Amino acid sequence: MIRFGIIGTNWITETLIEAALRTGRVTFTAVYSRTEEKGREFADKFGIPHVYTDLETFGESAEFDAVYIASPNSLHAKYAVQLMNYGKHVLCEKPLASHAREVREMIDAAKSNNVLLMEAVKSTLMPSFRAVQEHLHKIGPVRRYTASYGQYSSRYDAYKQGTVLNAFKPEFSNGSLMDLGVYCIYPMVVLFGRPQRVQAEAFMLESGVDGEGSLLLKYEGMDAVIMHSKIANSYLPAEIQGELGTIVIDRINEPGRVEIRYKDGRVEDLTQPTEHPSMYYEVLEFAALLEAGATESAVNSHGSSLAAMQVMEEARKQIGLVFPADSES
Repeated sequence: MIRFGIIGTNWITETLIEAALRTGRVTFTAVYSRTEEKGREFADKFGIPHVYTDLETFGESAEFDAVYIASPNSLHAKYAVQLMNYGKHVLCEKPLASHAREVREMIDAAKSNNVLLMEAVKSTLMPSFRAVQEHLHKIGPVRRYTASYGQYSSRYDAYKQGTVLNAFKPEFSNGSLMDLGVYCIYPMVVLFGRPQRVQAEAFMLESGVDGEGSLLLKYEGMDAVIMHSKIANSYLPAEIQGELGTIVIDRINEPGRVEIRYKDGRVEDLTQPTEHPSMYYEVLEFAALLEAGATESAVNSHGSSLAAMQVMEEARKQIGLVFPADSES
């Protein structure tokens, strides 16, 4: 049984805990929070025995083996590196960091401490995405990848009324590209690697982050088109278009129904049963890696995380999306 500590007492952490407990492989034993009151309230809700308000004391604790980090994006690297230096394994929410330099620092810390570091991108570890990987060869030479993820943020209404919440603050390394675009970019780099060229456009909000945007990416022999938004909804499926057929994925952020539509009219259903909550599969992967003594996932690999961040960093340069973390040493 792997003992988890937690950084980040929010709804995404609650969702992960509920999914993780279904695996029967993990337990939650510690919470770090800046305030005792908030930490204790969260811990009591899930029966977690230990609460820490000092990060150093948290890192030195013998009460947990791995930590799940769901803090604001801007703090991911700081927390992860410090915890890995204490010998803790790290499952870190996406995006892994604010920029590529931080990702490299996190990878270096994982390697020097011989611990597991994995980005918590759920979609690429779900059964139907694994089916995409296994059957990709059937569509012949791939010529285009398209993905769209647009989800109107409940916080955008407050923004329009003059209240800028964390989701739209650059100091937390937020915005549409980082929060939602990553769901389109990460599967792309898992399947095809880092693109040769990135062209990006975006609608920038007055707070300094992007509300929505699009990317055109160039690979050898193919291109990719990505659209993302926190200020409008999208209902488009994702497609991987090959010369022999097209793989259609219902939701790139949470693949469920997947099929190949061949050019001769045949349709092959690749859909795999999703018997558990979507975040179950990332925890299962993390637990299996730890039990095997591995320090890196073959799917959500260090290389994939770095490539995805490099794409986002180049896109940010082109659209003028700047974070305070960019200038921090």
